[in-house]
Amino acid sequence: MTPDDIDQDKLAAEWAAALDDQDEKPASQNDIDALFDQPSGGGGGGGDDALAAEWAAALADEEETSIKRERDQEALSRQSAKAKFKDMTPEAKAQRPDNIRRDLDFILDIPLDVSAELGRTKLLINELLQLGQGSVIELNKLAGEPLEIYVNGKLVARGEAVVINEKFGVRLTDIISPIERVKQLA
Repeated sequence: MTPDDIDQDKLAAEWAAALDDQDEKPASQNDIDALFDQPSGGGGGGGDDALAAEWAAALADEEETSIKRERDQEALSRQSAKAKFKDMTPEAKAQRPDNIRRDLDFILDIPLDVSAELGRTKLLINELLQLGQGSVIELNKLAGEPLEIYVNGKLVARGEAVVINEKFGVRLTDIISPIERVKQLA
């Protein structure tokens, strides 16, 4: 054995003993501080104060966020109203005259386009271009047939032309039944 071999064996034995001692006893605060390059606290070093201040700031932010969330929730709960549902019982469904009038008042101001049609015809573009003052266009209705009254493009009545205060008017002679109106839609 050479002296180098003896030194290496001795060194290995010392390392093994040190490792055994380290496993048996707990690490001290100095050992932990040395590992993290922090000065030993001994009761309040600068690193502990900075860490404590950081934790306090984080907790304060969390508390502030929680309080803000609660205030927002309170504001929303004050703004919301209780839901109102329509009474669907048979008694409530039975229409009373005051309910009908109130429902009709809701739609009375809706504007409608009313027109009276004397008759119709189809023309070619050439015929349309040849029209002039005094030209006569033949319609598909016979003389004496009733005019058709349309509301928003839908036939609702028939009538005859009259003159009232030098203006044309229509006297209704026949109202189209709802069943006939539905048939015209098909």
